[in-house]
Amino acid sequence: MNPLNATIITIGDELLIGQVIDTNSAFIAQALSKIGIPVTQRIAVGDSKDTITEALDTASKKSSIVILTGGLGPTADDITKPLLNEYFGGKMVIHEPSLAHITHIFETIHKKPMIERNRKQAEVPDVCEVLFNEKGTAPGMLFIKEEVHYFSLPGVPHEMKWLIETKVIPLLQKKFKTDYILHKTLLTAGLGESFLSELIAPFENALPSSIKLAYLPNFGMVRLRLTGTGKDENALEKLMQTQFEKLQEAVKDYLVTNADEPMEMVVGNLLKQRNQTVATAESCTGGFIGHLLSKHAGSSKFYTGGIISYDNRIKTEFLEVPPTILQTVGAVSKEAVEQMAIAVRAKMNTDYSISVSGIMGPSGQTDEKPLGMVWVGVANREKVVSKVFYLRFDRQRNIEVTANQAINLLRLLIINKI
Repeated sequence: MNPLNATIITIGDELLIGQVIDTNSAFIAQALSKIGIPVTQRIAVGDSKDTITEALDTASKKSSIVILTGGLGPTADDITKPLLNEYFGGKMVIHEPSLAHITHIFETIHKKPMIERNRKQAEVPDVCEVLFNEKGTAPGMLFIKEEVHYFSLPGVPHEMKWLIETKVIPLLQKKFKTDYILHKTLLTAGLGESFLSELIAPFENALPSSIKLAYLPNFGMVRLRLTGTGKDENALEKLMQTQFEKLQEAVKDYLVTNADEPMEMVVGNLLKQRNQTVATAESCTGGFIGHLLSKHAGSSKFYTGGIISYDNRIKTEFLEVPPTILQTVGAVSKEAVEQMAIAVRAKMNTDYSISVSGIMGPSGQTDEKPLGMVWVGVANREKVVSKVFYLRFDRQRNIEVTANQAINLLRLLIINKI
């Protein structure tokens, strides 16, 4: 029998040419990790019978669990199901519950007639266990051969996630006995990865062998994750909590949150706890800060709205930035962002505001204002604070880093650290 580990195979030409980003593998790996099953390899293949078959052959020699996503749709390039039927020596039959479900979706919900192409989605190999897909038209399938479990799931993310959570994980937990795995994550800001590593070296060197520490830098911040494994769940939980408290103490001067949550959620929770609000004035980020602040449920309780002042005319007419400022020091300046922050907070009558103006690239820089230079302003009813950042990434990355740094600057103002 192969070792207890998993191989993920993602299928689709769109993945190989970069047209679609593979988020399925990350979700599957996280779900398996939570029940103690490590993913040892991820294989991406195109819509080719030979390459899919080769990937199955490779996985069957190394893993006891193989999870495939993609290729179950109704079009000619969706070849996974007939390939699996041939690979496992079955014949295609209609799965009546799936057919009834698909018929209901088309005729009752979409008010469209069923065509043969849609009806064929209810066909499955007779050698598989059908994983009924309540969220879509492509049923999942489980094949077992020589003690290897093969799961074939649709590539549509929300359908795949539902099947993983409601079908695949319960089946695996019933079949395999694994060690308990626990994760605890915190977020730090204000100290780079290498300096943070130096700071907590004594803690890391003293960790028990059953607990590992991972550094996850992103957006100028560092997430620290402890992962523990053990046979006794209660004992592992106690040990993890003890070490997690020690880690929090070691990074207390840079700790943002001791939960695995993004910066915008941390700030949103702070504002909701205080029954306070924030508005945004964005130039170079084009509304991305507003997107982050409003992406989580409940954001209407603290995020009032924003002004995207990409053009200088909007800065002048709506945010009252004097033309003299734009003519002398320019839009990317301390003076401009501070006025933007003051004006948007006053106009929207909020407790706080964020403003940004910068040069995201790939052009627009000068000798005095290089590519990646960004001014960020935050304000409350008493004061306005600004800070300049010099970034070194591409345009999209600069926008993302700017947004997170701006939200963090607001956090520091809220908790009276600036």
